[in-house]
Amino acid sequence: MGKDKIRRFAEIADFANVLQLDEGKPMKGQWANNFFKNDKPVVLELACGKGEYTVNMARLFPDKNFIGIDYKGNRIWRGAKTAIEDGISNVAFLRIQIETLLDYFAPGEVEEIWITFPDPQPQISREKKRLTSKRFLDMYKIVLQPNGVVHLKTDNDGLHAYTVEKIAEYGLNKHIQTEDLYHSAFVTEVLSIKTYYEGKYLAHNKNINYVKFSFE
Repeated sequence: MGKDKIRRFAEIADFANVLQLDEGKPMKGQWANNFFKNDKPVVLELACGKGEYTVNMARLFPDKNFIGIDYKGNRIWRGAKTAIEDGISNVAFLRIQIETLLDYFAPGEVEEIWITFPDPQPQISREKKRLTSKRFLDMYKIVLQPNGVVHLKTDNDGLHAYTVEKIAEYGLNKHIQTEDLYHSAFVTEVLSIKTYYEGKYLAHNKNINYVKFSFE
Protein backbone atom coordinates (compact mmCIF):
# COMPACT_ATOMS: atom_id res chain seq x y z
CA MET A 1 0.00 0.00 0.00
CA GLY A 2 1.38 3.43 -0.98
CA LYS A 3 2.16 6.13 1.55
CA ASP A 4 -0.77 8.28 0.42
CA LYS A 5 -3.23 5.43 0.93
CA ILE A 6 -1.84 4.69 4.39
CA ARG A 7 -2.12 8.37 5.33
CA ARG A 8 -5.69 8.62 4.05
CA PHE A 9 -6.80 5.48 5.89
CA ALA A 10 -5.33 6.95 9.09
CA GLU A 11 -7.06 10.29 8.54
CA ILE A 12 -10.56 8.95 7.86
CA ALA A 13 -10.41 7.07 11.15
CA ASP A 14 -10.63 10.51 12.80
CA PHE A 15 -13.16 12.08 10.43
CA ALA A 16 -16.46 12.72 12.19
CA ASN A 17 -18.35 12.27 8.91
CA VAL A 18 -17.00 8.77 8.20
CA LEU A 19 -18.15 5.51 9.76
CA GLN A 20 -16.39 2.26 8.96
CA LEU A 21 -17.70 -1.30 8.97
CA ASP A 22 -19.39 -2.14 12.29
CA GLU A 23 -19.24 1.49 13.44
CA GLY A 24 -22.30 2.16 11.30
CA LYS A 25 -24.47 -0.65 12.64
CA PRO A 26 -25.81 1.26 15.68
CA MET A 27 -27.16 3.84 13.20
CA LYS A 28 -29.50 1.34 11.54
CA GLY A 29 -32.93 2.93 11.60
CA GLN A 30 -31.49 6.02 13.28
CA TRP A 31 -29.38 7.77 10.65
CA ALA A 32 -31.45 10.95 10.51
CA ASN A 33 -32.11 11.27 14.24
CA ASN A 34 -28.88 9.98 15.77
CA PHE A 35 -26.21 10.78 13.18
CA PHE A 36 -27.47 13.89 11.40
CA LYS A 37 -29.57 15.05 14.38
CA ASN A 38 -32.60 15.93 12.28
CA ASP A 39 -35.65 14.38 10.63
CA LYS A 40 -34.68 14.99 7.00
CA PRO A 41 -34.86 12.27 4.29
CA VAL A 42 -31.85 10.01 3.75
CA VAL A 43 -30.33 9.56 0.28
CA LEU A 44 -27.62 7.01 -0.58
CA GLU A 45 -24.96 6.99 -3.27
CA LEU A 46 -23.65 3.46 -3.78
CA ALA A 47 -20.08 2.80 -4.95
CA CYS A 48 -19.53 6.52 -4.44
CA GLY A 49 -15.78 6.51 -5.13
CA LYS A 50 -14.38 9.94 -4.32
CA GLY A 51 -17.82 11.17 -3.39
CA GLU A 52 -18.24 13.94 -5.96
CA TYR A 53 -21.91 13.14 -6.42
CA THR A 54 -22.60 12.74 -2.71
CA VAL A 55 -20.98 16.06 -1.80
CA ASN A 56 -22.50 18.04 -4.66
CA MET A 57 -25.99 16.69 -4.04
CA ALA A 58 -25.59 17.72 -0.41
CA ARG A 59 -24.74 21.24 -1.58
CA LEU A 60 -27.80 21.37 -3.82
CA PHE A 61 -30.25 19.90 -1.31
CA PRO A 62 -29.57 21.07 2.26
CA ASP A 63 -33.01 19.73 3.20
CA LYS A 64 -31.80 16.13 2.78
CA ASN A 65 -29.11 13.91 4.32
CA PHE A 66 -26.65 12.20 1.98
CA ILE A 67 -24.55 9.10 2.63
CA GLY A 68 -21.87 7.92 0.22
CA ILE A 69 -21.07 4.22 0.46
CA ASP A 70 -17.87 2.56 -0.76
CA TYR A 71 -15.41 0.03 0.57
CA LYS A 72 -12.25 1.83 -0.53
CA GLY A 73 -11.33 4.21 2.24
CA ASN A 74 -8.65 6.04 0.27
CA ARG A 75 -11.38 7.11 -2.19
CA ILE A 76 -13.91 8.10 0.48
CA TRP A 77 -11.20 10.28 2.02
CA ARG A 78 -11.51 12.85 -0.78
CA GLY A 79 -15.24 13.41 -0.46
CA ALA A 80 -15.19 13.37 3.33
CA LYS A 81 -12.34 15.87 3.48
CA THR A 82 -14.05 18.21 1.03
CA ALA A 83 -17.25 18.11 3.08
CA ILE A 84 -15.32 18.94 6.26
CA GLU A 85 -13.31 21.74 4.63
CA ASP A 86 -16.44 23.29 3.08
CA GLY A 87 -18.58 22.92 6.20
CA ILE A 88 -21.17 20.66 4.58
CA SER A 89 -22.94 19.02 7.51
CA ASN A 90 -25.62 17.00 5.69
CA VAL A 91 -23.18 14.49 4.21
CA ALA A 92 -21.56 11.35 5.58
CA PHE A 93 -19.60 8.40 4.26
CA LEU A 94 -19.94 4.75 5.19
CA ARG A 95 -17.11 2.33 4.44
CA ILE A 96 -18.76 -1.05 3.93
CA GLN A 97 -19.37 -3.69 1.29
CA ILE A 98 -22.65 -2.87 -0.44
CA GLU A 99 -23.64 -6.52 -0.07
CA THR A 100 -24.12 -5.82 3.66
CA LEU A 101 -26.51 -2.88 3.14
CA LEU A 102 -29.32 -4.47 5.16
CA ASP A 103 -27.06 -4.59 8.23
CA TYR A 104 -26.84 -0.80 8.23
CA PHE A 105 -30.23 0.49 7.05
CA ALA A 106 -33.70 -0.35 8.32
CA PRO A 107 -36.72 -1.08 6.10
CA GLY A 108 -38.08 2.14 4.64
CA GLU A 109 -35.23 4.30 5.97
CA VAL A 110 -34.02 5.58 2.59
CA GLU A 111 -35.76 7.99 0.19
CA GLU A 112 -33.51 7.65 -2.86
CA ILE A 113 -30.60 5.55 -4.10
CA TRP A 114 -28.08 6.83 -6.64
CA ILE A 115 -25.75 4.49 -8.53
CA THR A 116 -23.26 6.59 -10.48
CA PHE A 117 -20.78 4.99 -12.86
CA PRO A 118 -20.36 1.67 -11.04
CA ASP A 119 -18.15 -1.17 -12.20
CA PRO A 120 -20.38 -2.75 -14.90
CA GLN A 121 -19.11 -6.27 -14.14
CA PRO A 122 -19.53 -7.27 -17.81
CA GLN A 123 -18.55 -10.92 -17.43
CA ILE A 124 -21.56 -13.25 -17.26
CA SER A 125 -19.95 -15.02 -14.29
CA ARG A 126 -20.01 -11.74 -12.34
CA GLU A 127 -23.67 -10.86 -12.95
CA LYS A 128 -24.48 -11.14 -9.24
CA LYS A 129 -22.01 -8.34 -8.55
CA ARG A 130 -23.82 -5.89 -10.83
CA LEU A 131 -25.48 -3.28 -8.65
CA THR A 132 -28.77 -3.69 -10.49
CA SER A 133 -28.88 -7.51 -10.35
CA LYS A 134 -31.73 -9.16 -8.49
CA ARG A 135 -29.80 -9.63 -5.24
CA PHE A 136 -29.21 -5.88 -4.99
CA LEU A 137 -32.64 -4.87 -6.26
CA ASP A 138 -34.16 -7.00 -3.49
CA MET A 139 -32.10 -5.05 -0.92
CA TYR A 140 -33.07 -1.69 -2.37
CA LYS A 141 -36.75 -2.59 -2.21
CA ILE A 142 -36.41 -3.25 1.51
CA VAL A 143 -34.50 -0.12 2.55
CA LEU A 144 -36.44 2.26 0.30
CA GLN A 145 -39.61 4.00 1.35
CA PRO A 146 -42.73 2.91 -0.58
CA ASN A 147 -42.33 5.86 -2.95
CA GLY A 148 -38.52 5.66 -3.05
CA VAL A 149 -36.61 5.73 -6.33
CA VAL A 150 -33.37 4.40 -7.77
CA HIS A 151 -31.20 6.33 -10.24
CA LEU A 152 -28.55 4.71 -12.44
CA LYS A 153 -26.16 6.93 -14.36
CA THR A 154 -23.55 5.07 -16.41
CA ASP A 155 -21.37 5.32 -19.48
CA ASN A 156 -21.68 1.56 -19.97
CA ASP A 157 -24.32 0.75 -22.57
CA GLY A 158 -24.37 -2.92 -21.55
CA LEU A 159 -25.13 -2.20 -17.89
CA HIS A 160 -27.83 0.26 -18.87
CA ALA A 161 -29.49 -2.25 -21.21
CA TYR A 162 -29.21 -4.96 -18.55
CA THR A 163 -30.88 -2.70 -15.97
CA VAL A 164 -33.72 -1.78 -18.31
CA GLU A 165 -34.26 -5.50 -18.95
CA LYS A 166 -34.45 -6.19 -15.21
CA ILE A 167 -36.90 -3.34 -14.70
CA ALA A 168 -39.18 -4.94 -17.29
CA GLU A 169 -38.58 -8.50 -16.06
CA TYR A 170 -39.55 -7.69 -12.47
CA GLY A 171 -42.41 -5.36 -13.37
CA LEU A 172 -40.81 -2.27 -11.84
CA ASN A 173 -41.98 1.27 -12.55
CA LYS A 174 -39.68 3.01 -15.04
CA HIS A 175 -39.94 6.80 -14.75
CA ILE A 176 -37.20 8.03 -17.11
CA GLN A 177 -34.84 6.31 -19.54
CA THR A 178 -32.35 7.75 -21.99
CA GLU A 179 -29.22 6.47 -23.72
CA ASP A 180 -27.89 9.99 -24.25
CA LEU A 181 -28.62 12.10 -21.20
CA TYR A 182 -26.96 15.35 -22.27
CA HIS A 183 -28.83 15.43 -25.56
CA SER A 184 -32.16 14.64 -23.94
CA ALA A 185 -34.93 16.66 -22.32
CA PHE A 186 -34.24 15.11 -18.92
CA VAL A 187 -31.13 17.02 -17.82
CA THR A 188 -31.53 18.71 -14.43
CA GLU A 189 -29.12 20.43 -12.09
CA VAL A 190 -28.54 17.24 -10.13
CA LEU A 191 -28.11 15.11 -13.25
CA SER A 192 -25.55 17.63 -14.50
CA ILE A 193 -23.21 16.85 -11.60
CA LYS A 194 -20.14 15.23 -13.13
CA THR A 195 -17.69 12.86 -11.52
CA TYR A 196 -14.03 12.83 -12.50
CA TYR A 197 -14.54 9.79 -14.68
CA GLU A 198 -17.68 11.16 -16.29
CA GLY A 199 -15.70 14.20 -17.36
CA LYS A 200 -13.20 11.91 -19.07
CA TYR A 201 -15.96 9.97 -20.83
CA LEU A 202 -17.58 13.16 -22.11
CA ALA A 203 -14.23 14.47 -23.34
CA HIS A 204 -14.15 11.42 -25.59
CA ASN A 205 -17.75 12.01 -26.75
CA LYS A 206 -19.06 8.99 -24.86
CA ASN A 207 -22.82 8.92 -24.40
CA ILE A 208 -24.15 8.87 -20.84
CA ASN A 209 -27.06 6.57 -20.01
CA TYR A 210 -29.61 7.29 -17.30
CA VAL A 211 -32.60 5.46 -15.91
CA LYS A 212 -34.84 6.26 -12.94
CA PHE A 213 -37.16 3.60 -11.52
CA SER A 214 -39.12 2.55 -8.46
CA PHE A 215 -40.65 -0.60 -7.05
CA GLU A 216 -44.22 0.69 -6.90
